[in-house]
Amino acid sequence: MNKFSAIILFIVSLFIISAHQPYTKLPKKYTAQEKWVDSVYTNMTLKERLGQLFTIGAYANKGLAADNRIKQQIMKYNVGGVLFLGGNPTHQVELTNQFQNLSKIPLLISMDAEFGLGNQLDSLPTYPHNMMLGAIQNNYLIEQIGQRIGEQSKRLGIHVNFAPNTAVHSFKTSVAGNRSFGESENNVTEKTLAFHKGMQKSGVVACAKYFPSMGNKSLDAAATFPELNISEEYIENVDLYPYRNLINNNIEAIMTGHVQVPNIEPIDGLSASLSYNVVTKILKEEFGYNGLIFSAKLNDKRLTANEKPGDVELAAFLAGNDILLLPGELPQVLQKFEEAIMVGLIKEERLAYSVKKILAAKYKHGLFTAEPIKEDSILIDLQLIKDDLLHRKAIKHAITAVKVNDSILPIQNLDKQKIAYVKMGDANESTFINTLRKYAAVDIIKGKNLADLVERLSNYSTVIIGFHKSDASSTEDYQFTDKEIVWLQEVARTNTVILDVFASPYSLNKVKSFTNIDNIIVSYQNSDASQEISAQIIFGALKAEGKLPVRIKNDFPLSTGIVTQQLSRLGYDLPETVGVSSVKLKRIDSLAELVVSEKMAPGVQLLIARRGKVIYNKNFGYHTYKKKQKVTDSDIYDVASMTKILATLPMVMKQEENKNLALNSKLVDLLPKFKGTNKEKLKVVEILSHYARLKPWIPFYVNTLDSITKKPDKKWYSNKKSEKYSIKVAKNLYMNAEYKDSIMQRIIDSDLLKRKRYKYSDLPFYILKDYIEASYKTDLNKLTQHYFYKSLGAHYTTYNPLEKFSKKMIVPSEIDDYYRNQTLQGYVHDMGAAMQGGIGGHAGLFSNANDVAKIMQMYLQGGTYGNVKYFDAATIAKFNNCYYCHKDNRRGVGFDKPQLGDVGPTCGCVSMNSFGHSGFTGTYTWADPDEDIVYVFLSNRTYPTMSNRKLIKTDIRTKIQKLIYEAIED
Repeated sequence: MNKFSAIILFIVSLFIISAHQPYTKLPKKYTAQEKWVDSVYTNMTLKERLGQLFTIGAYANKGLAADNRIKQQIMKYNVGGVLFLGGNPTHQVELTNQFQNLSKIPLLISMDAEFGLGNQLDSLPTYPHNMMLGAIQNNYLIEQIGQRIGEQSKRLGIHVNFAPNTAVHSFKTSVAGNRSFGESENNVTEKTLAFHKGMQKSGVVACAKYFPSMGNKSLDAAATFPELNISEEYIENVDLYPYRNLINNNIEAIMTGHVQVPNIEPIDGLSASLSYNVVTKILKEEFGYNGLIFSAKLNDKRLTANEKPGDVELAAFLAGNDILLLPGELPQVLQKFEEAIMVGLIKEERLAYSVKKILAAKYKHGLFTAEPIKEDSILIDLQLIKDDLLHRKAIKHAITAVKVNDSILPIQNLDKQKIAYVKMGDANESTFINTLRKYAAVDIIKGKNLADLVERLSNYSTVIIGFHKSDASSTEDYQFTDKEIVWLQEVARTNTVILDVFASPYSLNKVKSFTNIDNIIVSYQNSDASQEISAQIIFGALKAEGKLPVRIKNDFPLSTGIVTQQLSRLGYDLPETVGVSSVKLKRIDSLAELVVSEKMAPGVQLLIARRGKVIYNKNFGYHTYKKKQKVTDSDIYDVASMTKILATLPMVMKQEENKNLALNSKLVDLLPKFKGTNKEKLKVVEILSHYARLKPWIPFYVNTLDSITKKPDKKWYSNKKSEKYSIKVAKNLYMNAEYKDSIMQRIIDSDLLKRKRYKYSDLPFYILKDYIEASYKTDLNKLTQHYFYKSLGAHYTTYNPLEKFSKKMIVPSEIDDYYRNQTLQGYVHDMGAAMQGGIGGHAGLFSNANDVAKIMQMYLQGGTYGNVKYFDAATIAKFNNCYYCHKDNRRGVGFDKPQLGDVGPTCGCVSMNSFGHSGFTGTYTWADPDEDIVYVFLSNRTYPTMSNRKLIKTDIRTKIQKLIYEAIED
C-alpha cells in the first residue's frame, strides 16, 4: 500500500483490536428468520461467507460477454449482491432471474434509483429531482413518490434502492446539486422521512446516503474527494440531523460517502466511507445504528490509484461497512480478506456480524422463497398512468412564484396584451412555447445584439423570459452566461418581465439585481411536464404553490413562495384527473384514424375537455390527401355553421342582456325594412329556434353566374379590386358591391314555408348579422374580436384568416368547380358568406379546436372565462332552452339541442341540458353542463369535394361522443 492506505489500515487495526464491536445479540425468541440465517451461515464455507460482503456491478445493455462475466463471478465467488448500473429494463429482469438461478444463496439486488428507475434504465421516466421535491409543502406526496419508486423497483426484482439522498445543501459549492432536498435540515429531514416511509411500505429497502454528507466541490475533483470542512457542531446540528431522525424511524440501510471530514477524521484525504471514526464511532456507536451499512462505490479511481488490490475493500470493511460496493478484482480482494482473518485483523465475530445482517435482510425481503420475476409486460407495469399523475402532481405543487406583481402574474386582460418570449439557456423550450400559445398570441423575439433585442421588444406589453437548462444530469451546469445576465438586466429595465427559470434556483445567484424583474417563477427542471405546467401557471389555469427550498442571495430567504391567483381558464391535464379513463379514451384514436383511412376527410383536429381541463387534444391525418402537411394544433379550419353559435349568437345574447332586444322582439322592431313583409311579426325566439317557416337557404350565387358558361358573370365579378368591385369573394375574385343589398332583399321577398314546423335555416343569421352590424355600425368580425375573441385568448379565431395567418396554417375546404373555380384555402367555403366578403352570420368563421373549446367552456361556466364576465348565467340559460319541444322541435335559441327521439345530432347519451352545433365542412362541437364536458371535432370533409358524405353517413362524430361518455369512470 502507498501513503495514506498504510496509515488507514494501521489505525483502523488498532481500533478493531482494542474496541468492542456492538455485535447484535439474538433476541430471546428464536424466530424463523434467525433459524434460517443461522442455518445458512453455519453451512457456508469461509469463502462463501466472505463473498456475501461484496456487491458487484452489472449492466443490462453490455452484451452477452459482459453478462457471462457476471454469471461467472456469481458462481465462482458467491457474491452477496448485484448492483445494476444501467441498461434495458426487460433485459435486466431476464438477467436478474438468471443470476438468482445461478446463485447458491439468493442475491440482494440493488440500484441507484434516486429519482426513479429512469435514473439508470432506458425507456423509463424519472420523478422530479429532489431540489424540486424540496419545494413541495405536502410531504405525503413525497411519501407517495417513495412508495411508487419502491413498487417499481420491486416489480423489477430490486431489493435495495440507494435513496433517499439525505444531504443538506449547506453551500453553493455543494456537490449535491439538485439531488438535495434543500438547505433546511428540517425540510430535508421531513422529505427523507416521507420518502423512506413510502419505500418501506412497498417492501423495498430504502438506503439513505451519503453519510455523513456530500460536502463541497474540491478544487481538483478528479484527484480528491469533496470536503466537509466545517465545525463538528455544524455537522452535528445540520448534516447529521436527518440521519438521527431516520435511524429513530428504523431506516433499514445507510450508505457511507466519499467525503473528507477533517474535524472528525484526522487522516488527510481519507474518505468517510473508509473512516473508522465516521462509520463505527459515530454511525454505529454514537448513533446506535444496527442496520445495513453500504460502503460507497469502491472502484473510484481516487481510492484505487496506486493501491494494492484488496486494500481499499479491507479498509472499508474494517471501518465498519457491512456491504462493499463494486470491489476490485475479486480473487485478489478475497485473498486479502482471508489473510486478514488469518492474522486476526478480521475476527470471526466481526465477519458473522455483517454476514448475518446481510442474510437477515435477504430473509426479511422474501429471498428464502424467492420466485422468478415475471418477465412479460414489464414495460407496461413500470409505466402506469398513476406514475404520470403523481409526477405531474408533484410538479404542480413544486413550481414556485418567488416574486409576483399581481397586476401582471397571472397574465390577464388579454385584449390589451402583446406578449413576447425571449429564450435564454441552451435546452429545448418547445413545450413551453406551444403551451403559452394555447392561451394567447406569443411572439418569439430574437436580437442580433442587445440593442436590437430591446428595440424589437419595445412594442410589447409583457416579455416572458424562459431560462432553459438541460435535465440530463442532476448536477448539470445551471448558470446564466455573463452575456445572458447583461441582457436579462437590460430587458427587465426596459420591459415588464416574467422570468421563468427551468433550472436550479441557484442560477438566480448570478443575477445582480432583481429590482426591475417584475415576476420570477422557479420551475426547477426543463422537463416537458414542468414547461407545460409552468405555462399554465403564467396564465392562471393553475396556481403556483411551492416554496423555495434554498436561499437566493439576501433577496429571497428559505421558504419564499407566493401562491398565485387561479383564473377560470382551460387547463391541460391527464384524463384521470377529472374522472376519465385514458385507456378507454384512447379508443377514439381508432375512429379518428378511420376518418382518414376511409377518406371521410383528409385530417381531423380533436379536443375533449372535462371540468375545465383539456384531457384529449390530438390531430390526425393531413391537410389534403396528398399527405404533404400533417394537421397540427395551430392549424385553422373553416368551421362553417358553427359560426352561428361562436360569432352571431354571442352578439345577439349581448344585445338581449343589454335590453336592446328580447326573445319576443319582432323582426320589424329590429329592422324596419321588414315592415309590411311576411316576416315582420316573426319573433327572435322563433327564427333562432328554426320555427319561423323560413326557407332553409337561398343559393344567392347562382343568379350571379353566366347562364351559359356557369362562370361568375362579368357584370357582377372582376379579377381586380376596385371601388365598384370591392367585395372579395376568393383569390382574384371581387364581387360588385351593388349585389350586397340584393342578398337581404331576396330574403325579405322570399316565401315562407306553408306549414309551421321545425326547419333548419341559415336565413335568421343573415338577418341578425344585418341587425347587429347596423346597431354597432361595424362588421361582425371586428365586433366579435373586440367583445370576445381577444379577451378570451381565442387568437386563432377570425373571419378572413389570410389577413392574419400564413396560408400554410389554414386547412383547405374544397376544390370549387361550380362558383369560384379554385381551391378554397383561407376563403370561406359557404357561398353566401363569401358574397358578404367572407363575413357571414351563418358561416365564415375560422378557428382551431382549442379556441372553439374556450368559447364553449365560457358558455359552460355560465358566461365567465379567465375571470372576465361575458354574460350572466341566466342569459346562457335563457338561450340554452328548448321553447318548442312540445312542438317536436328540439332546438334551443341558436343552439342545437339533443334529439327528442332516437335520431338527432348527438350520441343520445348526453344530457338534455347540453348544447352545441355542427358545420357543413365536417365540424362539430358540443358542451354538456351536467357532465362538464366540451367536445370539439374539426375536419375538412368537403375537400376535395362537398359531395363526399362519408363522414355524415357513418355518424363518426357522434360515435366519438359516445366513447367519451363511456370513458367516464367517476
